Amino acid sequence: MTRYRTLAQTMADEIRSGSIPVGARMPSLRHVMAQHDVSQATASRAYYLLEEWGLVRAQERSGYYVAPGARVDGQAAKPRESAGLSGKVDISDLVFSVLDAAKHPGIVPLGSAFPSPHLFPLERLGKSLSHSVRLIDPWSTVVDLPPGNEHLRQQIALRYMGMGIGQPIGEIVVTNGALEALNLCLMAVTRPGDVVAVEAPGFYAALEAIERLDLRAIEIPVDPVTGLDLEALSNALDTHPVRACWFMTNFQNPTGATLSLARKKALVELLAKHQVPLIEDDVYGELHFQPDYPLPAFAFDREGLVMHCGSFSKTLAPGYRIGWVSAGRFTARVQRLKLMTTLSASIPAQAGIADYLQHGGYDRHLRKLRGALHRQLDAMDAAIRRWLPRDVVYAPPAGGYFVWLEFPEDIDAMALHRLAIARGISLAPGPIFSASRGFRNGIRLNYGHPWSPQIDDAIRVLGKLVADTTVRPAA
Repeated sequence: MTRYRTLAQTMADEIRSGSIPVGARMPSLRHVMAQHDVSQATASRAYYLLEEWGLVRAQERSGYYVAPGARVDGQAAKPRESAGLSGKVDISDLVFSVLDAAKHPGIVPLGSAFPSPHLFPLERLGKSLSHSVRLIDPWSTVVDLPPGNEHLRQQIALRYMGMGIGQPIGEIVVTNGALEALNLCLMAVTRPGDVVAVEAPGFYAALEAIERLDLRAIEIPVDPVTGLDLEALSNALDTHPVRACWFMTNFQNPTGATLSLARKKALVELLAKHQVPLIEDDVYGELHFQPDYPLPAFAFDREGLVMHCGSFSKTLAPGYRIGWVSAGRFTARVQRLKLMTTLSASIPAQAGIADYLQHGGYDRHLRKLRGALHRQLDAMDAAIRRWLPRDVVYAPPAGGYFVWLEFPEDIDAMALHRLAIARGISLAPGPIFSASRGFRNGIRLNYGHPWSPQIDDAIRVLGKLVADTTVRPAA
């Protein structure tokens, strides 16, 4: 047994025996290092393991505390595994601590969830907003309540038609960004205690929504090349009462993986067989590097079970917070929930984006945006190959603006994150993408910002940090 596991087991025994009561502050890293004569990496890895076992909980700038759910029955807790059913999801504190650390001015935004705002036609969009606001009918404050601005919904329906998907505007509900659409869909098809299938690694906002709604998560593995493991999903559907699935089938966050059309069709057929709804998060679909939009799973739905969620935040107007959902058989329920929660998306923003979609040259802008992102990916690929060790594993995606890196198992992504932040570089460590806080040797990097010597140098620094012994736990 490695030193950090031995140390973690010792502290776990003290917690389970009641020697350290629930809610008590655990010894500091410095105290553990001195008491057990171990390195900082060993002490940190031991605490990470205790977190995985559900025995301690980290508090930002305060330390570790014995978790309220820590067991004291003498049985060793075990870390959860992918495709296993989790207990109550508890990921928000970790996510917020990581994201807050990346907000400081001057940080190289490799861990950011957003592309550069300089890539968007904000001046032209502002003209559309100004023009449409002057023409707004005062009655729109009533008429444009859910399902939303009719002109905008017509423009969204035309986008579907361009993909070969006939979409009635009556099933389109405009929301405050895609995240609200996704949350409304989840609320529409679940109740507290229900089981939701999510990707592993997967979008942390899905985990936060499950935590907030008091749901349980079952993690379905995602391969960085082929995408969602359909066999694991089939097994989960056979053995657990899954009430809904929340998946990204195009340029998945964080891996960048895209399901093939055959696998998307198989996914829809599998869920139709079990009558389980799919909440499809497709916010990156327009950011494809191939000639055509990769059809979403929604295109193969014949039973209204797929709720397709999109947004203009990643492609056109990041600050306008306008998204939508084509909700199929759940439209009325989603629309009612929208009325009961935030009532309406911004009426001027809806009108402005509708005007831009009709007159502003959206497809021309998208071609320019895709070209920029593709060039930035090429630069990121070259920097990774130049500066990072050869044993890093990753697959360049065919769209979006994220790359997922997997280091050897002895690399600690959380330790790497802390060292990088101290040097002015943000990254997104693997544990924030998992209900079980797994993927401790993985990181997500953002190439959505114009390439610069500063970003190239940040990759060089990451390469040096990976070689630093402090991110490799002691044996």
